[in-house]
Amino acid sequence: MTFKTSYLHLLVAFLFLASSCSSDDGITIDEEKPTITINYTDGFPQACQELTKGETYTFKAQVTDNRALAAYSLEIHHNFDHHTHDDQGEVCTLDPIKDAFNPMMFLENYTLEDAPTFYELNISITIPNDVDTGDYHCAYSVTDETGWQSRTSIDIKIVD
Repeated sequence: MTFKTSYLHLLVAFLFLASSCSSDDGITIDEEKPTITINYTDGFPQACQELTKGETYTFKAQVTDNRALAAYSLEIHHNFDHHTHDDQGEVCTLDPIKDAFNPMMFLENYTLEDAPTFYELNISITIPNDVDTGDYHCAYSVTDETGWQSRTSIDIKIVD
């Protein structure tokens, strides 16, 4: 066998192997993040909304995904230092910067059963009477079954 023949056989074998290996195994990769919105009639809280200590509120947001939702969370934390989150659209009037002595801190994670593509978060929370008043963030997070995550944060204020 000559060098040309060996090279030609090697090239044909390589092309055969390369064409038999495919990254398309019939599975479509999910490249879409889930969405969160509070911009509907029952969405709560809205930007710059005041929540009164001792009152109970129902926090609501709608979440969707192109395939399957897996989990969500709600976090409430103080914003006494005036930090921001990337997605805040509305600018609220903030109190002067101050130290936290007894701020409200809420963080709960929830799992969704049956992999829905639409879900309305509905979380009842009582604002404790003994927490610091002032500026807070309400942050929603949602994760789909492939791990994509979206977050949104709303400026709120806790008042007496």
